[in-house]
Amino acid sequence: MLHLLILLEYPFLFNMSRADDKFLYFAYGSNLLEQRIHIKNPSAERAGIAKLKNYSLDFNTYSNKWKGAVATITKKEGTHVWGALWTLNKEHMETLDKQESVPVHYTPVTVDVETPSGEIKFCRVYIQTNNPEAVEKIEDLPHDRQPSYVYLKTILEGAKESNLPDDYKTFLEKIPHNGYKGEVEIPVNLNNIN
Repeated sequence: MLHLLILLEYPFLFNMSRADDKFLYFAYGSNLLEQRIHIKNPSAERAGIAKLKNYSLDFNTYSNKWKGAVATITKKEGTHVWGALWTLNKEHMETLDKQESVPVHYTPVTVDVETPSGEIKFCRVYIQTNNPEAVEKIEDLPHDRQPSYVYLKTILEGAKESNLPDDYKTFLEKIPHNGYKGEVEIPVNLNNIN
């Protein structure tokens, strides 16, 4: 009975403890796609979209699983990266780190992002440990830094599913792929993607 009275009188106390069990994650690559993030992180729930300022999307480090280079973000003044915000249970921080090959290929960092309404959110994001120098234009991405067709299509489908801005989706469509269209080790169903 006492717990019920406390809940009715001070509901925010219970919400605070729930919030402490979660973390916010900014996804800009394959984890834009719900099907992809849920492979190892079933608690992931969409929390909107946001923009990371003074960074640009780039690709580096060949992935055997994806058969091409995978996404990263590089510091670049005056540019931005759009992405999906996910709320995950803290118990899935470890599975997300494993998925991102921390600390070998990616490093988790905390960044502030801006929602379409102008709200600033602090969230976890992953940056490659071997980050390249940013390319001037994404269309000029060197062949050895190009993603596979399947990886790029996963990002494009995730951008649509996440409702990223149209001009950013157009930017993503300009990214060249390395021509590999075969099987990959990541179990995503892209049959509905041309």
